[in-house]
Amino acid sequence: MHRNRLLPFAHVAHDRRSPLALLALMLLAPLLSVGFAASAQAAETIRYVALVDGGRQAGQQLVTRHDDGSVEVDFVFKDNGRGPELKERFSLADDGTFRDYQVSGSSTFGAPVDETFKIADGVARWKSASDEGEQAAMDGAQYSPLGGTPESLSVALGALARRADGKLPLIPGGTLTMRTVETVDIANRQGPQRVQLLALTGVGLTPTFVWATTDEVPRLFAFIVPGWLQLIEDGWQASAADLEQRQVAAEAKVLADLRDRLAHPLAGSLLIRNARVFDSEHARLGEAADVLVRDGRIASISDAGDEDIDADQVLDAGGRVLLPGLFDSHGHVGRWDGGLNLASGVTTVRDMGNDNATLQQLIRDAEAGKLMMPRIVAAGFLEGESDFSARNGFVVSDLDGAREAIDWYAAHGYPQLKIYNSFPKAILKDTVAYAHRRGLRVSGHVPAFLRAQDAIDAGYDEIQHINQLLLNFFVDEDTDTRTLARFYLVADKTVGLDLDSAPVQDFIASLVSHRVVIDPTLATFEFLHQRDGQISPIVADVAEHLPPDIQRGRRAAEMNIPDDETGERYDRSFAKLVEFVGRAHAAGVPVVAGTDEMVGFTLQRELALYVQAGMTPGEALQTATWNAAEVARVLDDRGSIAVGKRADLVLFDGDPSADIADVRKVAFVLQGDRAYYPSEIHEALGIKPFVAPVRLQAGGR
Repeated sequence: MHRNRLLPFAHVAHDRRSPLALLALMLLAPLLSVGFAASAQAAETIRYVALVDGGRQAGQQLVTRHDDGSVEVDFVFKDNGRGPELKERFSLADDGTFRDYQVSGSSTFGAPVDETFKIADGVARWKSASDEGEQAAMDGAQYSPLGGTPESLSVALGALARRADGKLPLIPGGTLTMRTVETVDIANRQGPQRVQLLALTGVGLTPTFVWATTDEVPRLFAFIVPGWLQLIEDGWQASAADLEQRQVAAEAKVLADLRDRLAHPLAGSLLIRNARVFDSEHARLGEAADVLVRDGRIASISDAGDEDIDADQVLDAGGRVLLPGLFDSHGHVGRWDGGLNLASGVTTVRDMGNDNATLQQLIRDAEAGKLMMPRIVAAGFLEGESDFSARNGFVVSDLDGAREAIDWYAAHGYPQLKIYNSFPKAILKDTVAYAHRRGLRVSGHVPAFLRAQDAIDAGYDEIQHINQLLLNFFVDEDTDTRTLARFYLVADKTVGLDLDSAPVQDFIASLVSHRVVIDPTLATFEFLHQRDGQISPIVADVAEHLPPDIQRGRRAAEMNIPDDETGERYDRSFAKLVEFVGRAHAAGVPVVAGTDEMVGFTLQRELALYVQAGMTPGEALQTATWNAAEVARVLDDRGSIAVGKRADLVLFDGDPSADIADVRKVAFVLQGDRAYYPSEIHEALGIKPFVAPVRLQAGGR
């Protein structure tokens, strides 16, 4: 759901959807604009186009520089039925930083954007919909807009170029730096152009890569999210693919270095002593045991204290809790996701829709050991042709096209298919049947103009997202759920839904009788009721561990909630969404834990919401271990701690089977023949560690 979620420049670095697929994406939202008519006073106009999913234009940014020094930016980006619309105006001080700034419009999901900044009388003052403040103005300091366009990148690049020390102080806080990765000569009909790839650090959790001009004062030339988006100066679209390939190669070098520093190869066998092993099949904690690992597999499990077992290395668990590696059953994997996933104990991610070529290459690179990455189980993405289509997989218009896509996915080892919003309802049942004949499970969104019950009747094995489930009660044959209606209907109407009513009970019974799995992504949908100034519940309990810019960005609302009455209604609606999942689970509906949101932090909140819904902590953990592996068809290989299975294991400094909050206290992660200390990964990404690591020791041989 949040693959295309976008945030402002200051929060670019993988706070989400995003890269860390999600955060680079989240940052971008403010980066795109459209349709502003240049005034008669304009001295210069530059147009950028936004291309997604292989070349489809989804927006544009028009930057107009006036003779009086002011700059106006008009930006619109629409993909998958949503996207920001922003108008921005600013002027610059002599050092290239904002003297004054304002932006207005609407965010990706319709929340109002209204933000201002100004320096006057030696004081910098700012106000947005979610925060305001002031501080003494610092020479050369740059304001970081919460809701700005990509032109904010140009301003930052220009200000950085003027700094002798190469460091740009940020307001309200932080410091931005950049380095040149490579310089490239390109050409179009108008002539040659030299551009440079820059790596920006100091905001977010990972470097931000930007293509810029090589002028004395550089400006934005292109911003690329590999596999999805290319924002590039108009006229240079033909160069976008080459720039993307070069950026992927450059990022790969950085990621390989990160893995070399943070992944610890196992030398020979490993004995994990005195660990309380979680029984994921029965959702309960067992007695202390010794677990022997050899060649990336679990070789034996015995009672704790067996002195006859020797190993090359030992991990003294000291009675801590050992779980099989966690699953995130709803990701959209990006190359930067690996560290945060592994640091949170996630050793497998089910990718629920991606650019096919990008995902295939990412899987190959991960298997070749070129980057830190959980194991990936891929779901094939299948969409129908429309103006709303998401084009990150196969887009089809008839049954023959659907069959060809399914054949490709089957040939490439995909165990599952995901159907999306615009898929033609007339061929849905036949498509599902064909996928089943080819051995693929079928899941997805509910196509527009259908209800969830229709998807069940068509043969779905699984449904993604709590809103797709509850829309069953709020739509009719004329409701187009490819628009923002798929969010606002659920936020507005669920409060009035009687969960004891016959329609709801019959729907749950239908899910049970058809053994339909649900992937609710509840934590993701907390944006339905989060208001400006409130910190996202995903990070509320751990905000002090995160960089200040991410804390600030996570206080911005995404929905348009105009008053307290609306906010309270949306609060009550979300509470019923949680209750529905609890009732479905109690009735016997299989649940898997997916996120589709901020990598490394959302799964923990998802599990906490399951406990809030009525699951025991052990049952919640089961959704991210046994259930997930069974649904992904890899239960013979992982999902529980058993002899012969992969040694994907997580040690907690706490007991999440008793207190689900302890799921954030990851002290050690083993992924086959590589060990990771989450504290090391978090420190490398600017995150305050949660617990001290438990480290490997030399064995007895």
